[in-house]
Amino acid sequence: MIGAHLDALRAVRIAGPGREFLFDDEPVDVLIREGRIVDIAPTGAVALHGEVLDAEGSWVVPGLWDHHVHAVQWALASDRTWLGDTTSAREAASVMAAVPPRRDGRRIGTGFRDALWPDAPGLPVLDSVTSDVPTYLINADVHSVWLNSAALAREGFGAPDGVLREEDAFEISRRLNAVDQEHADAAVRTAGEQAAARGITGIVDFDMAWNADAWKRRISGGFDVHRVEFAVYPSHLERAIAAGMRTGDAVDEGGLVKVGRLKVISDGSLGTRTAACSHPYPGDGYGVMTVDLPELTDLLTRAAGSGLEASVHAIGDRAAAAALDAFARSGAAGTIEHAQLVRHADIARIARLGLAASVQPQHALDDRDMAARLWVDQTGIAYPLASLLRAGVEVRLGSDAPVTALDPWRAIAAAVTRTDDDREPWQPHERLSIDEAIAASVRSAVRPGDPADLVVCGRDPRTAEGSELRRMPVDATILRGIVTHAAS
Repeated sequence: MIGAHLDALRAVRIAGPGREFLFDDEPVDVLIREGRIVDIAPTGAVALHGEVLDAEGSWVVPGLWDHHVHAVQWALASDRTWLGDTTSAREAASVMAAVPPRRDGRRIGTGFRDALWPDAPGLPVLDSVTSDVPTYLINADVHSVWLNSAALAREGFGAPDGVLREEDAFEISRRLNAVDQEHADAAVRTAGEQAAARGITGIVDFDMAWNADAWKRRISGGFDVHRVEFAVYPSHLERAIAAGMRTGDAVDEGGLVKVGRLKVISDGSLGTRTAACSHPYPGDGYGVMTVDLPELTDLLTRAAGSGLEASVHAIGDRAAAAALDAFARSGAAGTIEHAQLVRHADIARIARLGLAASVQPQHALDDRDMAARLWVDQTGIAYPLASLLRAGVEVRLGSDAPVTALDPWRAIAAAVTRTDDDREPWQPHERLSIDEAIAASVRSAVRPGDPADLVVCGRDPRTAEGSELRRMPVDATILRGIVTHAAS
């Protein structure tokens, strides 16, 4: 069935956007032509011809999007040692010491969260067990990397504690991600197929690279499992402008890959204690603004004047306020990425400026213990969702993969329940309804004229409990009327 060009879906129940146009919940048939929905009729009312997928009364939602992904790093994460379960620096170092070196002589681990460890990362603890094998441990938030002395020497960096932060950490990630093109493209293809198995039909790619050529190459090589909008970073802004790239332009004949927005990282992260906040961390300063307001305004002005929208990473409330100032001064359109701590007044400002908030609901659950300790004195709204919607802000859900798993149902469940363990919901007043969460995860509706990007679900999302949403069975994923995933 994978690769089949569908002419119709038979007997589906619409559970997402598009449902509002129906009189009841009875099954309908969805007719498809040239990649778009052309008609919806009660099951049996219209003769079906050609390739038909019989859903047998299952539920369908529009194709799901992940609005924040680092595609290559996400794809390569499966080849790296998982450190997310380590509970101390000493334990993480011991795990890495047992990892055989890769073909390039390195050891690479990922996913640790040191903010709650009882001991701090340092050179002695890592060097004592890893010896002369270059060893790299990437923080879950990717804003810091812990290296041993051999790795620091190999990369030409120095750090008293072995920890590189912000731009230095990003540079290490860029180097580790710079595998040969064939390897990277194969990994991205495999990861894309895994995403399709969870209902993904589109991603926004924030890889820190020149993404235009990479995605053209992948499309030419047969990549066809989801849509892509790719970002441009400030170091490549003039190149993008010289190439005439504008937000929304297609880079392939089929329109599967499009130019996205200028991505600017304006502050750090909670886990690395560098998110720029109004009030200090416990004994650890106020975080860092990695791009000051005049430079940020200039970047957004240059981009807007050339037809590029902007996506500004702003985690702390001070960074969010500065980003909104820059959007207001430049007149740029676009998104605030993350918005993990936002002043009350700035929630309304996001709406007034017509910006979208691209947020990752799972971060709230992964970070709740860190936030309770590190942001205890902050006065902004932490991890807002419902507050944004109530203010009239367009909310877009994502994962920030590989920071969290690329699984739209996990994001939807986190938004709806605000818990993923046996604890009570964290800030339950910020929960979204299931209809709101699905709407924030799609770009279309199940209605005539819309793209035939569809997900056939094994149960009704609108009545599923949180754990059921996380495990949502995906029977089929359809992109432009073509089956990209079919459950066996």
